[in-house]
Amino acid sequence: MSKIHPTSIVGPHVKLAASVEIGPFCVLTGHVEIGAHCRLLSHVVIGDEATKTVIGEKNVFHSGAVLGGAPQDLTYKGEKTELHIGDRNTIREFVTVNAGTPKGGGITRIGSDNLLMAYVHIAHDCQIGNHVVIANSSQFAGHVEIHDHAKISGVCLFNQFVVVGRHAYITGDSAVNKDVPPFCIAQGKYAVVRAANEIGMERSGIPKEDIENVRRAVRILTKSKLTLDESLQRIDTECKPCPSLNEFIAFIKSPDRKRGLAL
Repeated sequence: MSKIHPTSIVGPHVKLAASVEIGPFCVLTGHVEIGAHCRLLSHVVIGDEATKTVIGEKNVFHSGAVLGGAPQDLTYKGEKTELHIGDRNTIREFVTVNAGTPKGGGITRIGSDNLLMAYVHIAHDCQIGNHVVIANSSQFAGHVEIHDHAKISGVCLFNQFVVVGRHAYITGDSAVNKDVPPFCIAQGKYAVVRAANEIGMERSGIPKEDIENVRRAVRILTKSKLTLDESLQRIDTECKPCPSLNEFIAFIKSPDRKRGLAL
């Protein structure tokens, strides 16, 4: 049976795995499902009467976190939308994550093995991958996508529909209004790609030859003063194909680009 502190409130539609621990002064309301070995430390609010929140296993929620609330969107009219959270996430103090909206697919998603530090805000319909680190006070508008292993420094701001690629690194106090390709470091107001994330790639086990190819491609794209098409032609000529480079090029060529590239 779940361990629930007597000062906490758990609504009638909440489903808890037997090993869930709920600390003092927590409120769980609406349609909420929480998997095994999750811990709510204190003053955590999960759910809303108009939303559904589904949480996996072994997540830890620190004091003041508010999850699964209605989206902060003027077009939202109380439709049944959802928040899905995976496994083994650490959600620190006063993090807020809103449920989705019908126009954005209806589901906000947080993957697994992520760290969201204090005061992070994840708005409606965002899609956060796995092994992502988001530092204190970074704020994400609706429909943002953060791919696996991305690292977001503190006090960063993200416009709607921005996409950040895998293993990208956003430096602190950046404002991101365009898409950041995978394996890149971006910085500034507004952020632009500055270099390849060589250290992040090395730590992830990517071969040195592949790192060098991506580094060369990023340099051509950012320093050559060529058009995008001309840069891609030069990359095709000078860089040896490899999985990381192919992923980098595919991201740049994607027809789904809504915000443009941070170049």
